[in-house]
Amino acid sequence: MSFTTADVVKLRKATGAGMMDCKNALTEAEGNFDRAVDIIRERGKLVASKRADREATEGVVLAKVTADQKFGALVVLNCETDFVAKNEKFIAFTQQILDLAIANQPANLEELKALSLEGRTVEAHVTEQTGVIGEKLDLSYYGKVSAEYVTAYIHPGNKLATLVGFNKAGFEVQIAKDVAMQVAAMNPVAINRESVSQEVVEKELEIAKEKFRQEGKPEAMLDKIAMGALNKWFQESTLLEQTYVKDGKISIKEFLAQNDKTLTVTAFDRFALEG
Repeated sequence: MSFTTADVVKLRKATGAGMMDCKNALTEAEGNFDRAVDIIRERGKLVASKRADREATEGVVLAKVTADQKFGALVVLNCETDFVAKNEKFIAFTQQILDLAIANQPANLEELKALSLEGRTVEAHVTEQTGVIGEKLDLSYYGKVSAEYVTAYIHPGNKLATLVGFNKAGFEVQIAKDVAMQVAAMNPVAINRESVSQEVVEKELEIAKEKFRQEGKPEAMLDKIAMGALNKWFQESTLLEQTYVKDGKISIKEFLAQNDKTLTVTAFDRFALEG
């Protein structure tokens, strides 16, 4: 399988590795992009890849919850330039779509696009605005969380938003906000280690073993060393085990327990635009 300079640039953007490292990885992987990412990770040259955010260019990311705080929605409307993304009318249009999602709670993105907005479908409105604005627009993502209590967080600039669901209501609002900001800042891959798929666990173990093998560690020790690396990965990558960023000494699980021993997170969603 061949690859182009654009593939090398894409791999560099996804991994943070150098151009030559990316070219060599793609050569070794015979052009297979996913395998090339793994090769770079195995060599310890990946600088940013716990979980790559979905591909996007410019645009707006907004999130909101219902009045009863039991449902939250997150939408992403893409455009081509930051100039359009910062336009008040563009942001207001995105908010209209979000409000519609909150009111109707569609099951997926296709259902959201099919909803009626002022007599036409959301998808038709997006197409129409493409002609008005003169840039390609794309309603690229819709996320939702249902729980006993849901909170939303939009990072200043409208490029990153999160939703977090909890197993109960009646606790301090600031606690929920802090956890939503934690999700924004630390980009966890799952709530806890139990909710990480076996496929992902096995892949992380293989990546760790290959990395330590290349470092010259004895073959007989690789399984044990890799398990230690996996435990560290769980602590860095799963929400409840992550260090609480506003404290630095306790985990999110411990932070929640300090306030209510039965309080926990049941779901979350996060989207960030690249760049």
